[in-house]
Amino acid sequence: MPYPYVLLSAAVSLDGYLDDTGPERLLLSSPADFDRVDEVRASVDAILVGAGTIRADNPRLLVNSPERRAARVAAGQSEYPLKVTVSGSGDLDPTAKFWHTGGDKVVYTTDKGAERSRAAGLAADVVPLGPDLDWRRLLEHLHEVRGVRRLMVEGGGTIHTQLLQQGLADELQLVLAPLFVGDPDAPRLFGPGGYQEGRLRLLETRRIEDVVLMRYEPTAPGTGALPAAADHHWLSLACDLAALCPPSRTAFSVGAVIVAADGTELARGHSREDDDPVVHAEEAALAKLDPTDPRLPGATVYSSLEPCAHRASRPKPCARLILDAGVRRVVTSWREPDTFVTAADGSGLLAAEGVGVVVLPEYEERAKAPNRHLLG
Repeated sequence: MPYPYVLLSAAVSLDGYLDDTGPERLLLSSPADFDRVDEVRASVDAILVGAGTIRADNPRLLVNSPERRAARVAAGQSEYPLKVTVSGSGDLDPTAKFWHTGGDKVVYTTDKGAERSRAAGLAADVVPLGPDLDWRRLLEHLHEVRGVRRLMVEGGGTIHTQLLQQGLADELQLVLAPLFVGDPDAPRLFGPGGYQEGRLRLLETRRIEDVVLMRYEPTAPGTGALPAAADHHWLSLACDLAALCPPSRTAFSVGAVIVAADGTELARGHSREDDDPVVHAEEAALAKLDPTDPRLPGATVYSSLEPCAHRASRPKPCARLILDAGVRRVVTSWREPDTFVTAADGSGLLAAEGVGVVVLPEYEERAKAPNRHLLG
């Protein structure tokens, strides 16, 4: 099920704190950066904060610029993004500013929390997620029911931590403020726990008055059957590579990327690369690696079309090459049609030998685009 693009936004001190322990909120951003945040808010479909942030900061979470609100309306959007909060207990103050400013609001909570929230008469749609909070169900509901394609998450630290640990954050926008808090009791941006291995990719750095904006993108693939945000990035790249293939009337155009568990790109390839008229994408990528590379068993192969299970042009199909390389996870977007091989089922061949195959069908149309002439 597709999720929204999840953008985490936060400002921290030089020693990594979100706030101090004083009665007033510590303002870490500069005036120019507050305006940048307002611009980002105007660009998204929904803004999410945790119940703890509502209790501590009593935020309104508005788009403050009249011009930006007018532009949203002119584009057929609501004046304000949907406001979202998450509370396991459902214990929320119905007098908070969150409920009485801006546009529509929604509360995601547990079954028990929903009873409490409804009894409080909150000015919001209350959505129970079951006995426990489930971030994937929440994101699915936002995407499918509320039409949210871009979600901005403004805190607090627990929510940022959970989304990163579960591989559900597509981007982190972090502002670094030139001051120290130095109070061990103050809230930090990220808490302890298991994070995905590997370094994040730095997308941008920008000086904004006396603060610095840094934009990061997670790169580490998911594990098992559950997709991570980085899986979308790498599969999108595979689809881009498919568009580079020389055209053919007798073979599909496919792109492939091989990524180590820590998010390092190991190799990439595409069909008919380097003027080889029969080379397949996965084959081209694997050929660039030492078959004894110790990173291969933990790697993920991303292929715009499922790896082939049968072929006449070479001794081994791509599914077998992947198995021989020791790779245990494949992410693809499109099952091979019967155009050239009936009931090919490369995914079935891989799964039968213990390889986890993840299909992200939201990329199917992009994978098909360079192959339209073959599909009738």
